[in-house]
Amino acid sequence: MSALTGTNFEAQFAALIFAMLRIGAAFMVAPVFSAVGLPLIVRIGLSAAIGFIVIGSAGATAPADPLSPAALVFAFQEIALGLAMGLILQVAFAAPLVAGDYIANSMGLGFASMVNPQMGVNSPVLAQFLMIFTVLVFLGVDGHLILIQALVDSYVVLPIMGDWLTPQLGYDVAMFGSIMFRAGLMIALPVGFALFAINIVIGFMTRSAPQLNIFAIGLPITLLSGTALLAILFPGMASMFEDVVGEGLDAVQALSNGRL
Repeated sequence: MSALTGTNFEAQFAALIFAMLRIGAAFMVAPVFSAVGLPLIVRIGLSAAIGFIVIGSAGATAPADPLSPAALVFAFQEIALGLAMGLILQVAFAAPLVAGDYIANSMGLGFASMVNPQMGVNSPVLAQFLMIFTVLVFLGVDGHLILIQALVDSYVVLPIMGDWLTPQLGYDVAMFGSIMFRAGLMIALPVGFALFAINIVIGFMTRSAPQLNIFAIGLPITLLSGTALLAILFPGMASMFEDVVGEGLDAVQALSNGRL
C-alpha cells in the first residue's frame, strides 16, 4: 500500500473514509461491537485500522469526486451493506432474548428485569443470562474475527463502486429475520412446554378446589419447576445456541460473497 503522503493523499484518504463506512456501519449494530459500554472512539479506531487493511489487501478505491451525487449513492450503498451484515448477527442474537422472555414470563420472573448492556434497554434477568451465554459462545468460536474477516473479504466480491445492491439481496436479508422466531421457539420449547403443562395442572387444581389461592400456590410451583427444568435441560439447549450463532455467521459470510 502506498503511503498516505504526497499527491495521492486525498485519494487515499477518501478511499479510507469509504472503506470505513461499511465497517463502521456493521460495528454500529453488530453484537459485542455495538455494546453500550464500548466507547465510540474505539469503534472508529477499529474501523480505521481495518480500513487500512482493506485498502492494502483488496485495493479499495473511492469515487473520483467524493462529493458528487454518484459518490453519495455509493456511500449509501456501503452503509446499507454494513448495516445488513451487522443486523444479521443482531437478529441471530435476538433469538435467545425471545426465548428468555417467554420462559421468564412462564416462570413468573417477567417482573425481574435489568438493563441489557448490549442494547441499553430493560429485559428479564433470564433473557440477560441467555444473552450473556450467547455472547460467550460467539467469542468462543471467534465470531468477532469471522465478522471482521467477512467484512474484509466483502470488498473483493462487493467493491465500493459496484452495482451489487439489488432488491433481491435486501429481500434475503429481511427474510433472514425469521430465524429469530424459529430459533427462539426451539430454544424455549422444552422448558416452555413443560411449564405450560404445569400451569394447566395448577389451573385444574384451583378449579376443582376454589379455596386454593392460585397466586400463593402457582407462583412457587412454576418458579421451582422452571429452575429445575433449566438446570436439567440447559446442557441440551447449549447446542442450540451454538447453532444459532453458527447460522448467523454463515449468513454473514454468504452475504460477503454476494449471496444469502
